[in-house]
Amino acid sequence: MPQADALVFTFDGFELDGTRFELRRDGERVAIEPQVLSLLLLLVENRDRMVSKDELIEHVWDGRIVSETAVAARIKAARKAVGDKGSTQKVIRTIHGKGFRFVAETEVSSVQAKAPPARSGLITEEQAAPAIEEALKTARDGRPSIAVLPFQYFGEPGQHEIVADALPADIIADLSRLHWLFVIARGSSFRFRGPDVDPLSAGRQLGVRYGLTGTVELAGESVTIGVSLIDMTSSGTIWAEHYRGSLSELQQLRPEIESHVVASLAVQIPQNEVRIARRRAPGELDAWACFHLGLDHMYRFNRQDNARASELFTRSLERDPYFSGAMGGLSFTHFQSAFMRFAEDLEAEVEKARALAQQAVETDRLDPFAHFNAGRCSWLDGRLEDSIAWFDRATNLSPSFAQGVYTRGLVSVMAGQAAQADADLALALDLSPLDPLAYGMVSARALVQLQLGDRDRAAELAVKAAQMPGAHKHISLIAALTSHLVGKNAEARQWLARARQADPEISSEVFFASFPFAENGARETIEKGLRELGV
Repeated sequence: MPQADALVFTFDGFELDGTRFELRRDGERVAIEPQVLSLLLLLVENRDRMVSKDELIEHVWDGRIVSETAVAARIKAARKAVGDKGSTQKVIRTIHGKGFRFVAETEVSSVQAKAPPARSGLITEEQAAPAIEEALKTARDGRPSIAVLPFQYFGEPGQHEIVADALPADIIADLSRLHWLFVIARGSSFRFRGPDVDPLSAGRQLGVRYGLTGTVELAGESVTIGVSLIDMTSSGTIWAEHYRGSLSELQQLRPEIESHVVASLAVQIPQNEVRIARRRAPGELDAWACFHLGLDHMYRFNRQDNARASELFTRSLERDPYFSGAMGGLSFTHFQSAFMRFAEDLEAEVEKARALAQQAVETDRLDPFAHFNAGRCSWLDGRLEDSIAWFDRATNLSPSFAQGVYTRGLVSVMAGQAAQADADLALALDLSPLDPLAYGMVSARALVQLQLGDRDRAAELAVKAAQMPGAHKHISLIAALTSHLVGKNAEARQWLARARQADPEISSEVFFASFPFAENGARETIEKGLRELGV
């Protein structure tokens, strides 16, 4: 089959190659964000006319709502990549209030694309994976991408058959609220339906890294729904789960399954992105790769990893100054410095955390992570009701945002709202049982049981939390406190020793600075117990 000619645009010592999707200067590849490269290609391909802002957004941002500052940042980055300046505009000219035009003198050369050599057999998935991954790495401006395919239905035709479409459609809608994830629209992904569809082929045609597939199986009066998250670069299954119930419960199961699937993907995809980013050379990390690596270090709650997370979020913002997720991550590291007392000037850390969280909210008001970080700053200030309001906004934007639900529950504990807190904490654990902050969710439930008067259950949960991966000094201290309150003094001393090993200066004052409980009976119980422990 004959191959189409490929065009290469040459200007001012640069070569812009659409087929290879790269910018070269004097034959050397120029490091550039994929979205910025897409913008340059759009402008040079339409150099005979002005490209309006609306057209730019439609092609480069897939029609999503973006701010003027986001467009300006990409234009600035494009100018920087080709040695242009806003003052001279020798390559990209701004038509104020209307759009942009590529004005550099350009030569266009045609390169005959070579047909691939004939092979005696098909290449293996293992051989294909590196090339596929390289192509996906340059797509979707670096964000992980996913297609949710219609589920396969097995059973008698009837009213329940609609679930095979309705459930994945609900999942698409909820995933679309996660701004760090590029989600293929239903109109495209639902074209691939039926028992003969190959999910890997569908995913690769759609140009996504991840695919979510599912089945709905009816047997008598029972139903089993299975879901699988597939890595399109390796054809490996990253995560799978089955949900079972009776047909009479199917409509009640739907929202529960949807929430659980979305919350699970919000954990599983970033973890896989971290594994991918670690295979790249430092110079190849784009803004999104730096962001995901930063999250991995951020959740470890120790001084060294928090500093590393801060470096990675800063690098992410250097690559994309308007990336709200990286702003939120950097805010989180300053919050952590104050919460864990990693810094000497705690007030300055809180102020930095607040400024970055507010900047993230202003950059993307629909980002739940931005509102989440703003709420954490109010928490440290002791403004518990304000904090809860921020978490309400975060969870309204993304009802499956488990960490938002958890932190609202934790602050409700401090505010003395035990019943509401327990409901939130139970939901958070149900949504994300493998969450990197799961130990905090369990420990917070121990504090709820302490408020409700069940000290034995409180001690059981607190010790369980302290034994979980990632548990920090405050979690150990809560285990010591609750063990003491039920008379397990030997265990209490052991957990207190662990807390002091992490922070020799830990005290009742330090604890209440991090957890500013309102003046209530729960605070009195904790204060009395810590005094008896000698803390």
